[in-house]
Amino acid sequence: MEREDQKQSVTSPLIRISGETDDLTLSNEQKSSNGSDTRKNIFEEVKKQLWLAGPLIAVNLLQYCIQMISVMFVGHLGELALSGAAMATSFATVTGFSLLMGMAAALDTLCGQSYGAKQHSMLGIHMQRAMIVLEIVSIPLAIIWVNTRPILVLLGQDHDISKEAGEYACFMVPSLFAYGLLQCLVKFLQTQNIVFPMMICSGITTLLHILVCWIMVFKSGLGSRGAALANAISSWINVFLLVLYVKFSPACAKTWAGFSKEAFRNIFSFLRLAIPSAIMVCLEMWSFEMMVLLSGLLPNPVLQTSVLSICLNTASTVWMIPFGLSCAASTRVSNELGAGHPEAARLAVYVVIVMAISEGLLVGSILILIRNIWGYAYSNEVEVIKYVAAMMPILAISNFLDGIQSVLSGIARGCGWQKIGAYVNLGSYYLVGIPCAILLGFVLDVRGRGLWLGIICALIVQVTSLSIITIRTNWQQEASKAVERVYDYVIPVEVVS
Repeated sequence: MEREDQKQSVTSPLIRISGETDDLTLSNEQKSSNGSDTRKNIFEEVKKQLWLAGPLIAVNLLQYCIQMISVMFVGHLGELALSGAAMATSFATVTGFSLLMGMAAALDTLCGQSYGAKQHSMLGIHMQRAMIVLEIVSIPLAIIWVNTRPILVLLGQDHDISKEAGEYACFMVPSLFAYGLLQCLVKFLQTQNIVFPMMICSGITTLLHILVCWIMVFKSGLGSRGAALANAISSWINVFLLVLYVKFSPACAKTWAGFSKEAFRNIFSFLRLAIPSAIMVCLEMWSFEMMVLLSGLLPNPVLQTSVLSICLNTASTVWMIPFGLSCAASTRVSNELGAGHPEAARLAVYVVIVMAISEGLLVGSILILIRNIWGYAYSNEVEVIKYVAAMMPILAISNFLDGIQSVLSGIARGCGWQKIGAYVNLGSYYLVGIPCAILLGFVLDVRGRGLWLGIICALIVQVTSLSIITIRTNWQQEASKAVERVYDYVIPVEVVS
């Protein structure tokens, strides 16, 4: 009887799905008869998404800056130390950070839809469950990081650089465990539309990181190892600040009720969503890293690798903007589906796609306009600067497509389509993108531009596939699925502390 009462309380939004109008959702007849109401709804949706996306862009940029600041400090220690730190950072992203970020993205669906369905206590349970899983997963990842040096040597990397990278990675191991917790906390707050406190905590952490880096690199005598340790210290500072906010803020009073033994239940249900979510993220991120590795096999590998690295760094920085929109999209869609508002979810999808297209055109135009001077930010070599200028129009196109796929992927996370997204990314990047890159770069001798054109081929397939899936979506059906998913996780919660 208790579970039947819970089911009725969770599925109550289905009454609205069937067509009953409330203050938040207007019927189709009202929308068509009153154009001003439609414009008002669109304006309100744009405002909500910008309110979410702006701080989230800042959060992602600030967290990204922590790694970059550390590498910049190491750069003052010499070329070998810089090469080792850069390689270790790339290795850590591929083998650790990307996997944890992908698994935590399952909370976009679970926490977002639970919050929309007003099952507030479940958000804390979902977050605790994700934290447990990610900390366990971090243990084998830490073992991989400890063995970074022999792995890189086995992959044919320079022995001296591998040694530096190995030491750097070993001192970064504590940051791995902090990163998993941080991602869970970010998703927990993001799905509740609590974004400004995250931005403030990230800003404080980044400012402190500059001081911590300076002390650890130049004053402690640890050198490059100090920069890696500084990453760990700053990551734990960020986790500590967010934990304090969750614990004491009235905004989280309903969603955080303390630690519960229920977090140890339904772990396999969480994994069924988290594993395809991780695959979805990793397949895409790994393919971009693979382009840099392939560039080392081209004629004049020093030039090719340098330029491709510059392009990847530029693309990664610019990508933070559509990624912020993507997070906003997943939050809005999951909240509205969980609340049983299919039309509001549909409107959120249309609005974020238009915003992504506008952002892509604007940023792409800027990249093209600065193409002849951007290379000077990285090098004084004329050959590198000219090559970067030739690559920028291609980079602008890939950024435009990448922005659209980012928001479409955010919509997929909000709906719980991670498994579909994993299949789409596998086909797009590994059946189309990388083979096209090898064909263009090596067989047709287009070289570095050919490798990046292969990525564009993958993005075209990815955008087309996700667009077709989104266009053909039955939003009423998705809302019903969201309510059922929320109910599957609803359990009596016993607070133990």
